[in-house]
Amino acid sequence: MRLRLPGWTPGSYLMRDYVRHLEELTVEQQGRLLPCRRLEPACWLVEPDPQAGELLIRYRVMATELSVRTCHLDGDHGFLALAAVVLEVEGERWAEHRLSCSLPPRWQAFVPLPQQSDGSWIATTFDELVDSPVELGPHREHGFAVGGVAHRWVTWGGAAGAGDWLLQHFPSLLDDVAQVCHACCRLMAVEAPPCNGYLFVLHLLDEGYGGLEHNHSTVLVYGRRALEKPNGYRKFLQLVAHEYLHQWNVRRLRPAELCPIDYHQPPVVPSLWFAEGITSYVDQLLPLSAGLSTPDQLLEDLGEDLSRFLLTPGRSVQSLAASSEEAWVKLYRADAYAADSQVSYYLKGAVVALCLDLHLRRHGTALAPVLQRLWLELGQWQRGYTEQALIAAFTASAPDLEGLLPSWLHQVDDPDLHGYLQEVGLLLQPIVATIPWAGFTCRPEASGLTAQRVWRGGPAETAGLMVGDEVLAIDGQRVRQSDQIGPLLRTDAAQELLISRRSELRSLPLRCAAPRVERYQLTRDPQASRQALERQRRWLRLWEAPW
Repeated sequence: MRLRLPGWTPGSYLMRDYVRHLEELTVEQQGRLLPCRRLEPACWLVEPDPQAGELLIRYRVMATELSVRTCHLDGDHGFLALAAVVLEVEGERWAEHRLSCSLPPRWQAFVPLPQQSDGSWIATTFDELVDSPVELGPHREHGFAVGGVAHRWVTWGGAAGAGDWLLQHFPSLLDDVAQVCHACCRLMAVEAPPCNGYLFVLHLLDEGYGGLEHNHSTVLVYGRRALEKPNGYRKFLQLVAHEYLHQWNVRRLRPAELCPIDYHQPPVVPSLWFAEGITSYVDQLLPLSAGLSTPDQLLEDLGEDLSRFLLTPGRSVQSLAASSEEAWVKLYRADAYAADSQVSYYLKGAVVALCLDLHLRRHGTALAPVLQRLWLELGQWQRGYTEQALIAAFTASAPDLEGLLPSWLHQVDDPDLHGYLQEVGLLLQPIVATIPWAGFTCRPEASGLTAQRVWRGGPAETAGLMVGDEVLAIDGQRVRQSDQIGPLLRTDAAQELLISRRSELRSLPLRCAAPRVERYQLTRDPQASRQALERQRRWLRLWEAPW
């Protein structure tokens, strides 16, 4: 019999090697310890007596990393990502599994599985078990319904009372979340979500942002400081929309490469752009469709994303399909040079989704009907899709996408973003910086300024600056803060950039370029036609009939 611990958890495409947190594995049968021979770092071979009865497998798991994909335990709460905890027993993947918890007084377990009369929970398969995050603690639970399906909300925030703080500051939270959930259902043209019950777990920290989707639940991380900003609550509802919509897109309507999931090898998934990019695009529109934000706020948020995209040099190096395929080794392992060599399939995927939506509307349809059709044909049956199936689905609504979409996926050229936006009465206005472009940024440290990013092919890289160099002076003027650099930069002559590298002083010839675009702003076109404004209104409704 082989015992194996998963190496990653679905939705977070990085080999986590959870086995590094596992200790003291023993296997016992009738009071006798059995030898465990390690075949791989996370795989053991055990040879029990088939006539001697059940096995008792014991081990400990280090639970010190607080994230949505790892385990954390302290005096306030516990969180278990079960892919990091539960061994897969050879031959039992598709068998029923039972989960029980032994807890301190006044603690309870919040688990998105059917609970039995004895307090345990039943998962129909190993996959369903590891897809069930476990939150533990003396938390309060709140409930609401979506389409007749029970939903639960649990908040943990370090000390007791985080959930009370949240509801005191945002008393309409549960109603607003319910409206976002209803908006997701309307997008998919269904009356209720595909789950039998749904659990929201929120880790409300001082700082943080993220989420991980599951079939019947999601775990969210959000910062109190971010919530207190003017756009913080709106961004929070967008995160809720993103993770909730994933129970359709990626959890059930999933790439063929994840059918079934291989927990021990990183599968190459060319269509992560669809799983995450489509979801990232509509997560901003869903709160608007639910009446919880305004068109101006939507344009502000969308403009920020489009600006980030256009200012990412890596989009001219890595294609969208390559970004999806290389998620395991690039996106989740970004370094100081990543922006120059790669583009996020979340970000460019959302841009392509926007262009697909507006392109489909030229042909009398929209993105929503394509999603609904894919759900009916594949998702509700949990049949995986290939890239070819996606292209065929879009081509069925707009034949010219047969050539356009593959080029958007596999080439580095951008779609005609400006043209599509102009059709709905919008303009992307470039905002040029007021200082020359040196091609580097710094972060303050105790010793001074350290080069944090150096643009590929920029003035600083040409001069010889490298990430990690300590920036000391420009033309003999000492710099200790980042805001002291800009006023010293010139374009009319080379300047001396004095640095320290590995404790050696070096003088570099820095020749700055003219000021560059520092951001883009999405605005309404003052000369837009009445037809363009009507197209804009219908587009912002998301599921309203196209023009």
